[in-house]
Amino acid sequence: MRMKTTVYIDSDLLRAVKVAAARTGKREYAIFEEALRRYLGFELLRRVPPPTSEELDEDEALDLAYRELHEARR
Repeated sequence: MRMKTTVYIDSDLLRAVKVAAARTGKREYAIFEEALRRYLGFELLRRVPPPTSEELDEDEALDLAYRELHEARR
């Protein structure tokens, strides 16, 4: 579910988003969402295989996600 929000960003950054949206044929919100998902590591979470023997609890899952995110940023 998408929710409307207001953010304040640098004018050069907004201009770059508008250009990227025009070049790719995507809407501006899609550019923002994609950038935030990458920054927050959402793409990494999809690539982490599920555990084989027992499920991770929430703290273990977050720990794993942050370790993968930090590794990807190196």
